Amino acid sequence: MIYFIKSVYSFVLPPGLFVVLLLGVTIWLWRQSRRPSLVLFGITILLYLSMTPLIGDLLMGSLERQYDKPELIQGDVIVVLGGGATSGTPDIDGEGNLYGSAANRLLTAVRLYRETGLPILFSGGQVFADSGNEANIAKRQLMGLGVPETDILTENRSLNTEQNAAYTKLLMKSKGLSHPILVTSAFHMPRAMIHFKNNGLLPLAYPTDYTVSLDRRLYLARFTPSPGAINNTGTALKEYLGYLAARF
Repeated sequence: MIYFIKSVYSFVLPPGLFVVLLLGVTIWLWRQSRRPSLVLFGITILLYLSMTPLIGDLLMGSLERQYDKPELIQGDVIVVLGGGATSGTPDIDGEGNLYGSAANRLLTAVRLYRETGLPILFSGGQVFADSGNEANIAKRQLMGLGVPETDILTENRSLNTEQNAAYTKLLMKSKGLSHPILVTSAFHMPRAMIHFKNNGLLPLAYPTDYTVSLDRRLYLARFTPSPGAINNTGTALKEYLGYLAARF
């Protein structure tokens, strides 16, 4: 029963509600002009599919499976890419917090640090006027997690992945570093690797922050609209477009 209720909710609340409304308009148009109603029906179906976990997970999974966890960790610096941050929000030892994906990347970097002892370089600036400076926030949180300040490098100017790679290369060169272990979300890794290679770096990819389980199964909820699914669809399409732009 609980799964049935969840399925009903998905069509009563946005974004599923918009699919229901568009289908209603399609039926109303069908009585007046069939060609426009067919066009609207096609658009509605595409919109519906983009909202389902089935499609969102398919697109995200195709990105996340491109790089495996390395069996042997070799490098001289752990490079972590930011993924957004808030400003002024309360934290344990200050203000400002990393978004979920960036926080997951940070945790992976700390665990790698404890395993390897390599310094951590966090790359990410203040993207918008009302967002937090990612590298500055990350440095405070890294120190709160026990990483010494002497083992933390910050690149706090970059506004996108292309700048992450370019500014990170400059900082690494100034510190005599040349073999980065790149930590970022698994869905973001293909685009990030292209940008780093375009800048003459050959990092060891260490993907994290997975969103799609390897053991995927079909059930009713995978066919019902959800905000998370449409976010995954949009994120995956953005990554593919960014990858193509960086490649060509």
